Amino acid sequence: MDRNAHSSELGAFLKARRMELGPSEVGLPDMGGRRRVKGLRREEVALLASISTDYYTRLEQGRRTASPQVLDSIARVLRLDRDQREYMLELAGKDAARPRRQAVQKVHPQLRRLLDDLVTVPAVVLGRRMDILAWNSLAAALVTDFSKIPEKQRNYVRLVFTDPAVRALYPDWENVAHTGVSQLRMEAARDPQDQRLAALVGELSVRDEHFRQWWGAHHVAVRGMGTKVFRHPVAGDLTLDWDTLTCATDPDQSLVTWTAEPGSPSHDGLRFLASWAAEADTTAGAETAS
Repeated sequence: MDRNAHSSELGAFLKARRMELGPSEVGLPDMGGRRRVKGLRREEVALLASISTDYYTRLEQGRRTASPQVLDSIARVLRLDRDQREYMLELAGKDAARPRRQAVQKVHPQLRRLLDDLVTVPAVVLGRRMDILAWNSLAAALVTDFSKIPEKQRNYVRLVFTDPAVRALYPDWENVAHTGVSQLRMEAARDPQDQRLAALVGELSVRDEHFRQWWGAHHVAVRGMGTKVFRHPVAGDLTLDWDTLTCATDPDQSLVTWTAEPGSPSHDGLRFLASWAAEADTTAGAETAS
């Protein structure tokens, strides 16, 4: 994606956010009657941001750049949260000089060792574009056997949208999938020239109407922490907290873990799943040896 395309993405993002707000939400009088456009008008955003309507219009059309001060004002007017503001600044070209990152990404050795030591906690290492770089045996038991998936297709968002078994794990699939798209949107802002990411977005846009709709909405989120509910075929219903730990020496890699409150049914379910996975590994090893 070139600089002009990046500017177009910024414009589309600002327009999407503008259309989600009404006059009363930003302190403007609602004069009643039907408005010709959904959400705020461009001139209303410009007024509240203390810039000219022409300036804001050209910014939204991708025909000019803006200073950090102007972007801060627009972020305030559009009620952008921290993730959305970071995404907007990325699109505004703050990292435009970053070189392309085409090298195949490999899991950091320290994260690999940490994974191997986590015997009672499901964990994966996510890389750029949310590719799955590594996992432990309990993560494979919880989500899917990643080793059976071709390396180029080991992507978390891709699995959520295209793998029926993974999709069935999440009773609240739409919320999980929408969050994944929002996190992928942030990845696109950080590296707009990533051709593999562009190919992934193109594939999922063709295959899934939900993905196409959510990608066009320009919602963004960063990897952080939260709670997911799993409906597991072996361990039953599990409510697990997930956390993200970013690798200090490679910010493009992060360790994602799933844990449960000690003493809770979900904690017991994880322990049962760990025992089941260990027994399955032992049986598979014995069959291979014979």
